[in-house]
Amino acid sequence: MDLDELLKMYDLSGQTIAVTGGTGILGSEIVYALAGCGANVAVLDLNLEPAQVMRERLGARAGQAEFFQTSVLDTESLRKTAEAVFARFGQVHGLVNAAGGNKPQATTGSDRSFFDLPTDALRWVFDLNILGTMLPCQVFGRHMAEKGEGVILNISSMNAFRPLTRIPAYSAAKAGVSNFTQWLAVHMAQEYSPRIRVNAIAPGFILTNQNRFLLTDEKTGEFTPRGKTIVSHTPMGGLLKPEDILGPSLWLLSRASAAVTGIVIPVDGGFSAYSGV
Repeated sequence: MDLDELLKMYDLSGQTIAVTGGTGILGSEIVYALAGCGANVAVLDLNLEPAQVMRERLGARAGQAEFFQTSVLDTESLRKTAEAVFARFGQVHGLVNAAGGNKPQATTGSDRSFFDLPTDALRWVFDLNILGTMLPCQVFGRHMAEKGEGVILNISSMNAFRPLTRIPAYSAAKAGVSNFTQWLAVHMAQEYSPRIRVNAIAPGFILTNQNRFLLTDEKTGEFTPRGKTIVSHTPMGGLLKPEDILGPSLWLLSRASAAVTGIVIPVDGGFSAYSGV
């Protein structure tokens, strides 16, 4: 295989990929990367306030992105959005489930024991991460099943491999995302087409809105003891940057990984490999 053929594997020109949570920290980086590789991108999110800033950053490629206000927890909202995406771009070749997150009320601490975590907070975390991944897969996955091809990329977490203290709901929910990824990969390949692939990445520690209150001090901006421990246990040093997930994401969404399905790739700076000694 020559270089031109290899590079063509990562050329997504003519492809349309839907990204849930597409205006978030991780989702937006994926949007920029996909557009840069030539794809049309349907950006799905409840919060469309960042849309104008994203269009400006996309620059000449802004015409490749369309923004849709969508709830990943509402099947009817997803169906209407899918119809709008099909009307705009013709079809969908890929889906990235970047919607997800944690909330402080579902986190243990000095002021809140595990036994006192409120049910509504736990349910919120499970719904957003589990149903917020499964429902888009139902709506857009049906289209892929009818076409006999497509690719789905879920966003799990290193918490799925090794649960962290203080965040029981988030850890359990992301473990569910990893398990569902493997289940759906087998289901789609066996029941519909081996050309439908489902994979996931498991990011390590990236400073996002969901973990900022755990990793950094709100007043000083310095690392908390928890943040310092994480950094000291990450062989590559420091926290990851959002763009660190782009290489594995683009590989899994492109033809370069045509024989890969049902895997969850850690992107964690070596955290999972380090015993602490």
